[in-house]
Amino acid sequence: MLALRALKLGDLLVAVPALRALRRGFPDHRLVLACPAWLAPVVELIGGVDAHLPVAGLEEPLLPAAGSVEVAVNLHGGGPESRGRLEELGSPRRIGHRAPGWDGPVWTEALHERERWVRLLAWHGIPGDPAELRLRAEALDTGARGGGAGCAVVHVGASHGSRQWPVERFAEVVRGLAQDGLRVRVTGDDRERARAEAVVRLAGGGDDGGAVRSLAGVLSLRELCALIAGCSLVVSADTGAAHLASAFARPSVVLFGPAAPERWGPPAGPHRVLTDARLRRGEVFAADPDPALLAVGAAEVLREARALLR
Repeated sequence: MLALRALKLGDLLVAVPALRALRRGFPDHRLVLACPAWLAPVVELIGGVDAHLPVAGLEEPLLPAAGSVEVAVNLHGGGPESRGRLEELGSPRRIGHRAPGWDGPVWTEALHERERWVRLLAWHGIPGDPAELRLRAEALDTGARGGGAGCAVVHVGASHGSRQWPVERFAEVVRGLAQDGLRVRVTGDDRERARAEAVVRLAGGGDDGGAVRSLAGVLSLRELCALIAGCSLVVSADTGAAHLASAFARPSVVLFGPAAPERWGPPAGPHRVLTDARLRRGEVFAADPDPALLAVGAAEVLREARALLR
């Protein structure tokens, strides 16, 4: 059985409940997950996946030879590109949304992404639970890099400008958390190193091992998972880091801009969503922050963070 999800970190994490349902529904099958190579550390933490097939989007055919996959599962989307790649496998059974040559439920936009894929499998007779999203943390070194209890992770990165909360506001949050006695680790990828360092500088911290440090561009994905899995708090825009906080059940304050929390927000639990839907422009690929994100102030973030830490 091959399940296709050739997308990013947050996209993979919202599909975890569906992957768990597939594992239970097909206990005798070898479950292969096709997703980007860089997500391998997270695939390991899901459990139940027998093999990871690295793919770079949908540009190239999937590697398994035609006829070698008995069940093809489209967890990628509802469009012709993902269907076409799976159809090339010649599988006798296809699981996906309704389309030419495919039986299944009609694609519905107004669903949370975790519910979407569980609903799809339920239509095909495979029950699941959207709340079954946890990753395994037992093998992670959660105390490395100054993590563990008393550590707050402030993730300042985002894939597009529409989700980039102002550096000055992040710095105010970092400064407030440090004044509360927390060790603050500012994270992001290598492209966001300068942004993270600016936050640390404005917050009055440094890279000397003190209370406030930037780890942007330094951590591997597995190390980021470990840092978040053991921390006391995560503050992030709607990014993969926020989804990791949900997957490890860590308290989080998540700032939403162009995306709707009704579609991508955290589950019930120690999580707070901040946004102003009335102002949402919804242009995910815009270069400047969405007005719904800019409506959130640093004082509001600190208030919610402190409430979670009580």
